[in-house]
Amino acid sequence: MELGAVLEAVEGRGSAEAVERVLARYNEENRTIFRFDPEDEDKRKKLCEGILNILEKDTKTSCQVACLEALRILSRDKKVLVPVTTKRNMQILMRLAKLDSVEDPLERVSEFPVIVEALKCLCNIIFNSAVAQKLSLELNLAAMLCSLLEKCKDQQFVDDIKCFDLRLLFLLSLLHTDIRSQLRRELQGVQVLTRALESSLSVRWMEEYKAAEDRGRPPLSLQETDCAIEALKALFNVTLDSWNVHSENESHQFRYMAAILRHCLLTTGPTEDKTEELHSNAINLLSNVPVSCLDVLTNSSSQEETDIKYNGMNMGAIQILLDFMEKRIDKGSSYREGLTPVLSLLTECCRTHRNIRKFIKAQVLPPLRDVSNRPEVGTTVRNKLVRLMTHVDLGVKQIAAEFLFVLCKERVDSLLKYTGYGNAAGLLAARGLLAGGRGDHWYSDDEDTDTEEYKSAKPNINLITGHLEEPMPNPMDEMTEEQKEYEAMKLVNMFDKLSRDELIKPMGVRPDGTMAPLEEAVSQYHTNKQDSSDSD
Repeated sequence: MELGAVLEAVEGRGSAEAVERVLARYNEENRTIFRFDPEDEDKRKKLCEGILNILEKDTKTSCQVACLEALRILSRDKKVLVPVTTKRNMQILMRLAKLDSVEDPLERVSEFPVIVEALKCLCNIIFNSAVAQKLSLELNLAAMLCSLLEKCKDQQFVDDIKCFDLRLLFLLSLLHTDIRSQLRRELQGVQVLTRALESSLSVRWMEEYKAAEDRGRPPLSLQETDCAIEALKALFNVTLDSWNVHSENESHQFRYMAAILRHCLLTTGPTEDKTEELHSNAINLLSNVPVSCLDVLTNSSSQEETDIKYNGMNMGAIQILLDFMEKRIDKGSSYREGLTPVLSLLTECCRTHRNIRKFIKAQVLPPLRDVSNRPEVGTTVRNKLVRLMTHVDLGVKQIAAEFLFVLCKERVDSLLKYTGYGNAAGLLAARGLLAGGRGDHWYSDDEDTDTEEYKSAKPNINLITGHLEEPMPNPMDEMTEEQKEYEAMKLVNMFDKLSRDELIKPMGVRPDGTMAPLEEAVSQYHTNKQDSSDSD
């Protein structure tokens, strides 16, 4: 349909019914359009102004919905938003979204489509316009959204309203740091959003920090899943700086949130992809929860429960995290965005909570029996993680190595047993542990027990590759002393040439375990030895 005809109808040259009819046709034809003709930019700006003039007046609901749907389509183009992003126009949309009156309850179901479309328009406008983001703070939009969210509580047929309210809160907290701070400190955003998440997941409590687990529970509906995902995303933004808990009340709030997130991990969505998206956002939010509050992920297990247990603790949620991690590894792409959050979360849980570490180690690093293959070869979780230790992405390989190191209680000898020196060299060099030893964190003193198979194979294991190798004949056995000396000097000369040409740089290990140029490392050893002799 010609844009000129639409503009003519909207600017007052047709009846209200004609305007509604023309806009409905325009909406149907442009529903999936995201790229617009630059030549029609001025017409689209005028159309936006005309639509907002109609919306300012009292008109019937069906006409309002058609106008808002058209405005939503037009607001996908950043260039036409200049006339839209004024205080007056923002207030018109806020009024239609029921964001201008705290006392007005959500009673008239016939108005719900108008509220939803107005919220969708605000989402597009705020996402695409920095001016609108600033106006949102001036108009106290975040407070209005929190109020609308409270109105949705215990209401029927409001899932769409709730979903786009949460999406708008997510966008505001993402794009404007002052609004994020306002939500956290003034509007009790953590509590409001946590209640919205709890409502979306229909959590029933058995006791403090323990939700009921109904194994016959059907999957969440698409609307419930979308609401939960939007709440998780908004909560992630609001809790970004929450590592340090300063009060008992904050500690309770985060434990309460972690208990809901545990329930979320044990919940499924309508499809496999939606379930993965739900769990991914739950994991991102768990990364913001202070690690001291994550003990609620492993509630004590009653005798009636048949979930995965360890030391009397229910490890169902931890198993979900492990399965999620392996699934992301198997995808083979987007490791930094998709894999590092769950690896970081598991690493911190293992570092702080002994039962979680021991359970995960039994899954990831079970006692070694067959060491005929290299640690990175195979299909086990251990094999997959060891392969990541030499990944091209520095962040990915660091967190994979750190995770395995923590599972080994930060003991170098234990890590090398499972990975081989070659795969672990990067981590050990970064931590100054090339000479052996252990990390800074304290762990319990329980010892690992080697299997009989590993003990018998241990003398023949190649420490560099970490696997069993058949004894190789020594080529020097049949050489005379003169031949050995000749080959040694030949090798020295080759290294010397490579070093002089700066193709390689000989390195050594300092007494503190860090790498240094060979001359410096040797000098420090001599100095330390001399100091030791002098003190004697």
